[in-house]
Amino acid sequence: MKRPRGTGRIWTKGRPGFDDAVLATSFNGRDPGVRPQILVEANNTSDVHSALSHAREEGLKVSICSGGHSWSQNHLREGGLLLSMSRINKIEIDADARIAKVGPGCWGIDLDRALRKHGLFFPVAHAPDVALGGFLLQGGFGWASRELGLATESVIGLDLVLADGRTIHASETENEDIFWAARGSGPGFFAVVVRYHLKLHKRYKFVGMKMQVFRREYLEDVYRWADDVGPDVPRSVEFQLVTTPKAMLIGKPGIEVLAPVLAHSRKEALEALRFLKESPICHKASFTTPLIPSSTSFMSSVVNFTHFPADMHWCTDNIWTDALIDDLLPGLNHIADTMPPAPSHSLWLNWYPPKRRPNMAFSLEATRYLAVYGEWKKPEDDARYFPWATDCMARMQEHSRGIQLADENLGNRPDRFMADENLKKIDALRKVYDPNVLFHDWMGRHDKHTSAG
Repeated sequence: MKRPRGTGRIWTKGRPGFDDAVLATSFNGRDPGVRPQILVEANNTSDVHSALSHAREEGLKVSICSGGHSWSQNHLREGGLLLSMSRINKIEIDADARIAKVGPGCWGIDLDRALRKHGLFFPVAHAPDVALGGFLLQGGFGWASRELGLATESVIGLDLVLADGRTIHASETENEDIFWAARGSGPGFFAVVVRYHLKLHKRYKFVGMKMQVFRREYLEDVYRWADDVGPDVPRSVEFQLVTTPKAMLIGKPGIEVLAPVLAHSRKEALEALRFLKESPICHKASFTTPLIPSSTSFMSSVVNFTHFPADMHWCTDNIWTDALIDDLLPGLNHIADTMPPAPSHSLWLNWYPPKRRPNMAFSLEATRYLAVYGEWKKPEDDARYFPWATDCMARMQEHSRGIQLADENLGNRPDRFMADENLKKIDALRKVYDPNVLFHDWMGRHDKHTSAG
């Protein structure tokens, strides 16, 4: 994403620069062919109030974006008002209390760098340009989330503007029902967050990465091994497999075994990564790196460059699964054999969640997570490549428990994304706090728009 420049303004459909301004709100370079009637680039809370007041008066439905990193471009809807929160990005840190107050437009990498000066940490997104707004609403799978919990679990309060224009604060003791909904409802949330209150953590003393790369021919060996060791991998390690047509340093189809580790010493990190050294298939790797000291900010920037470059067209989808590896391998082979050109890739994350989470809207996960990311540059390739992600996950639907909202594809493949009782509760709360349906909810539920075409 590109950082917002200058003072935010109001853009109306048909005026010079409108299309460019709307499309600039999206990390995905695809033009889905839909446009709002008006785009409001909010500079402060007063602008948010004015935008919602205008929408109520004109009967316009509202969609919201903070950083625009929605792969599905959920915020781009036909008609209505698009509210951009990207300029509301102030960071305030109380190091003694270990609390930060941040705007929804704040990039994760900016918060991470600011906290480093105080020896503090927050599980920001792995991609540096993901803003906190959407990231925290959908759950927040960030650095050290296997150990510290989802990022939204470290949200202790929110300042919000409701559909009727009221400004409120929500926490465990104040407006608890909205606080519950804000932690996991993602793009289906029915209010505008203008500031987050975050609980901070002590910064890790050692951060590093170890990596192995295998050729495509060893795909089944790698996934069987990863599935076998997955339950025992220390929670300090973010153990993941990236399958790609152009694996790092070999330039051929392969599997990148990535093991970032956040620990309290190098010795502790080496011990946590012993499973890589003792792997029965390590001799099949084209190469294995040593444990390389790094930082979360640096690793984020490198991965953004290698796997998530700017100005690309995207198709993305995902599943949570507890299925047997033998049942998943046909789908994993299909993904590898049909993938669009690099840097397209799939991500397999051995997640193994804790037995209990706080009571919040987020409520669906499984032992393993699989996501696919197709990417290409030319608009003329949209029709060729766009259906790929949807097709791959549809083929594996029988093994899916549902999806997570971070990589959702609900406009093209609706699927379960939270516990049924939680979804019913969200819908009931929406009737209370947004009875006139000012805000759009999840794409694909109550409108006919999809991002295909």
